[in-house]
Amino acid sequence: MRKSSLRRACAALAAGTSLALALTACGGTTKNNSKSDDAGATSTAKADPNAALKKGLTVGFLPKQVNNPYFTSADKGGEKALAELGGKYKEVGPSSATDTAGQVSYVNTLTQQQVNAMAVSAQDPGALCTALKQAMKNNIKVVTYDSDTKPDCRNAFVSQASAEDLGRTEVQLLAQQIGYKGEIAILSAAQTATNQNVWIDFMKKELADPKYKNIKLVKVAYGNDDAQQSFQQTQGLLQQYPNLKGIISPTTVGIKAAAQYLSGSKYKGKVKLTGLGTPNDMRKYVKNGTVEGFELWDPSKLGDLAARTAVALASGQITGKEGETFKAGSTEYTIGKDGVITLGKPTVFNAKNIDQFNF
Repeated sequence: MRKSSLRRACAALAAGTSLALALTACGGTTKNNSKSDDAGATSTAKADPNAALKKGLTVGFLPKQVNNPYFTSADKGGEKALAELGGKYKEVGPSSATDTAGQVSYVNTLTQQQVNAMAVSAQDPGALCTALKQAMKNNIKVVTYDSDTKPDCRNAFVSQASAEDLGRTEVQLLAQQIGYKGEIAILSAAQTATNQNVWIDFMKKELADPKYKNIKLVKVAYGNDDAQQSFQQTQGLLQQYPNLKGIISPTTVGIKAAAQYLSGSKYKGKVKLTGLGTPNDMRKYVKNGTVEGFELWDPSKLGDLAARTAVALASGQITGKEGETFKAGSTEYTIGKDGVITLGKPTVFNAKNIDQFNF
């Protein structure tokens, strides 16, 4: 899904998140591709993996937009984690997802308040850098989550999922639904959308596995992240391929439009549909039997990991350098290139769990 679609989707259509290709994903959403020779505040610090987690640390959360269901869910995950760790939580942020100047102001406010760490979902990869670097000079640890800055402007970035996991798991999910047999199609966003193309490339690599020998990818269609075009492309696919068994749509706009078409057609329940979507968009289609399951990630778990990463940084367990490891809850994470920490595989939403989520 292209960046703008994920942004619309995950942020209640108005302020979602950015999935950089390296996904910067439900801003579509994962890591920022910016390169930097400067490791920021991590260049001279040394990690002590055996250091005890400090109590009483204050972590300020700065989402792209406050009172947004997606970020409310993410930040509540952070609040809960901090309560468990004996830390203090606070949230500040703009009411608009495009108020970059407002975000800069809030970074400065958190710096003046001398919080121990801040978790930021950046509206822009570069605009916050000066303010964030000033925070780091004041010994405030900076974690970005959901939407990254340039690597040298923070200590670590908590990413939603890897491009490979997103591509491969969508194939796995659809294959299970169609019994590993039949013709399938992909309904993408724009033909030039970089993240979409990377995911599709991983889908094709997954399909090359012998276990999918009876599945045939017949077409990749493009709905340009436009609801009407995606609706029409779904209709066209079913007219062109009457034996189609399933569709993967790795775009929140596309999967919703495809579900809308299927739910009112003779193909409802017969042609399986999966991809990347949000629970609020897809709930009725899951409940009426049009869609068995789709995926994205659980924002509350993203916020939880952001909080735990912030505490680990402020406690000296990690500095954000590649190869460092730390434990967050019951899971051990390894920091990747450019200080990226990946949450894990996407969350699958279905009839059993969809009502547990509101974004």
